[in-house]
Amino acid sequence: MLTIKDLLTIQSIDGIKIIAGEQGINNIISIVNIMENPDAFDWLSSNELLLSTGYIFKDNPELQNKIIKELAEINCSGLVIKMHRYFDQIPQNMIDHANKYGLPLLALPFEYTLSKVIAIINEKASGRYDLLNRKTLDMHNALFRIALEGGGLDRIASELSETINNPILILDQDWHLLHYTEIWHNPIPLDSCLTLIKNRPVFTRDFTESVPKNISQIKKSIKRIYHVKDDEIKCRILPVAVANHIYGYIVVWQTIWELTEFDYIVLEQASTIVALERIKAREIEEVKLKIRQDFFDDLLTGKITSADSLQTLCDLHGLQSSYMYFCMVINIEPVELENLEDIIDRKYELDRIAKKCVDLVYDHSSKAPGEITCFYRNNRIIILIGQNEQKPVVSASEAKQFANELYSALVDKIKKTLFFIGVGRQYKNIASLHKSFSEAHEAIRLMQKFNSKGDVSHFDDYSVYHFLDSNIKDIELEDFFLKRLGKLYEHDQEFGTSLMVTLDNYFLYNQNVSEAAKAMFIHRNTFIYRIEKIKEILNMDLKNSEELLQIQLALKIGKLLHKE
Repeated sequence: MLTIKDLLTIQSIDGIKIIAGEQGINNIISIVNIMENPDAFDWLSSNELLLSTGYIFKDNPELQNKIIKELAEINCSGLVIKMHRYFDQIPQNMIDHANKYGLPLLALPFEYTLSKVIAIINEKASGRYDLLNRKTLDMHNALFRIALEGGGLDRIASELSETINNPILILDQDWHLLHYTEIWHNPIPLDSCLTLIKNRPVFTRDFTESVPKNISQIKKSIKRIYHVKDDEIKCRILPVAVANHIYGYIVVWQTIWELTEFDYIVLEQASTIVALERIKAREIEEVKLKIRQDFFDDLLTGKITSADSLQTLCDLHGLQSSYMYFCMVINIEPVELENLEDIIDRKYELDRIAKKCVDLVYDHSSKAPGEITCFYRNNRIIILIGQNEQKPVVSASEAKQFANELYSALVDKIKKTLFFIGVGRQYKNIASLHKSFSEAHEAIRLMQKFNSKGDVSHFDDYSVYHFLDSNIKDIELEDFFLKRLGKLYEHDQEFGTSLMVTLDNYFLYNQNVSEAAKAMFIHRNTFIYRIEKIKEILNMDLKNSEELLQIQLALKIGKLLHKE
């Protein structure tokens, strides 16, 4: 076991001296590394001796002080600076900080190369690895045995917390709590600083967003400070990952014990075991989800025709067969998903966003006009809303109000994503739910046809468009449009006018000239002039009810044909 004190007696690097931080002279050296990167703190580990020429901090006293403090907090063995390259003498502020934090600060004679020093020290320290390897192997076997015996996250967390003598938290990939283990003599108890509710966020967004999202940027456990009132809690964060997929995080609440090299190795081993547990849990959940999804697929496509089967399956999956139901569908289109080339990465990210949407729907379930059942399929969130048959039927406006509240929450919480929410009609029994589901889908399809920026609509808003688009051939729609509004459309195309839009607003505001003009931000007289021009082009007086109906249908057909 090599220490800083032993280092001073090695004859092959004669002349190395300790300048400050003699309190740490018995610090153990497990590995030696060169530090010439100011952003390397996240990748350093306990008992690591750092060598440097001083280039990165030669003209920066603030960085000099930060380096001493950070290395001491990580529990590094010490810092060795090669003299007469950039420093003729070590700055006094570094000496003061090294003494303050007990970090050994050593001066290396100029004639030694850093690579040679590394080779010499590693040779001396190699004997220690045999003992360390035996200890870590025993710990790995203990954790693996717990996993094989089905001990779950609670036993793994308990064993880990007891070994490293600090409280720990195990979180999922969205930083929601899975499990935590407290230690009775923790001076800053977890529950005094954090909200410890399973499947809920634990840390603040500022804290979690400071952690790199890309697994390749987290090579080892990284340190972050969590601020609570007057306390600064040192946290060690290790990703629970396999390949490039993060399944969660282990967070060490480092309030009792400074982590040693052995502790860091144990944490890395534990992250692998926890990753296996998360994968196993996901597989089990996916089997359950598949059974549930098969039922909902059959329900929403109208395949369950037996009343007895429907009753049994509804009871099994938590639906009330006697309730009136309507369906709401949320189509999600993440903008940045196109940047992911790997199809598996894309599916993983889409699943993550979809789960956040489902959680958000349940968070707003108290505002719904009935009991909520929510799940997702690919990029669509499906919401079933059931209401006791003794209550009044939910109106289209009430359903849309809830949908608009959901839309606002989704846009606020989930950025860079387009949302279309379609709402079907309410039906008297659950056997007819597939009709509402189909209507919600159709509302989304027609919305996307008219609008590419996201929106909310009830099927009734598009029922005329649905009738025209689904029952009449395009060539017949085109012929109807050209006979009624062809001249007006051609006039707009030729002269750059907006008479079609004017006519649409005329009907949209129930032929109220003042309201329509106000909506178009034009003067009332200008609007009247345009209406007179429209009458002239169409050779109509816009008073005959049959003509008015035909013009309104032609306007809707024009939107379907994108002749606006």
